[in-house]
Amino acid sequence: MEFKVDGHGVFVHTGGREFNADQPSLILVHGGGNDHSVWGLQARYFAHHGFNVLVPDLPGHGRSTGDSPTTIDDFAGWLWRLADAAGVAVAHLAGHSMGSLIVLAAAAAAPGRAASLMLIGPSDHMQVHPDLLAASAANDPVAWELITDWGFGKPAHKGGHQAPGLWLRGGGRALLASCPTDVLGTDLVACNDWAGALDAAAKIDCPALFVMGDSDRMTPVGASKALRAAIARARAEILPATGHMIMVERPNETIDVLSAFLDEVR
Repeated sequence: MEFKVDGHGVFVHTGGREFNADQPSLILVHGGGNDHSVWGLQARYFAHHGFNVLVPDLPGHGRSTGDSPTTIDDFAGWLWRLADAAGVAVAHLAGHSMGSLIVLAAAAAAPGRAASLMLIGPSDHMQVHPDLLAASAANDPVAWELITDWGFGKPAHKGGHQAPGLWLRGGGRALLASCPTDVLGTDLVACNDWAGALDAAAKIDCPALFVMGDSDRMTPVGASKALRAAIARARAEILPATGHMIMVERPNETIDVLSAFLDEVR
């Protein structure tokens, strides 16, 4: 499905179902240098279990055109303009990594529009190592190696895909390599520069779920401790033997924890 936002085409994966105004809506937001495909299994599941699902390629990512926003707050504003284009007034919001910052900022900017908030692999302040910032700014393939090395848990380095014969780390590298020039670098700078997470958390009044991997080296469990404490109605789930690419490494377990949470709050 395609929408127009700010005059540009936005590709949105819907999980294979048509929009139904009688159902609640769920928006899933990908992380830096990624696209809608990282949410493939979750999108299909929730689309067939009572939700309108919208999984956009962020501007300049995947199949969406236009320039990529350069700040988390700009991404958040764009997300609500997409929701307006889709006819969605209130939505459950879920985001991974950079996407977790985007949905957090979006929920803080428009509290009445966020039915619930699901932060996958979040951090109080998502600082990026200077070497990775430099490599991504130079469009150096070493950035893809650094991200997939640190981003995936140990099982993913040797295969680890729940579908036999597929390689998680190799797939992640291919996805980053397909990202348009300069977009990954811009995304990482946006994450590194955004210091508004705790201020945003103070404005959240909807139920919130944190989903973390116990082997995440990019945003370890402790990296979101202050953020979890700052949101009054927050709870946490920690998945074992899981790195930063949580919904890709543990797709079925991610569905289970998100589904249980959504069953409670809707």
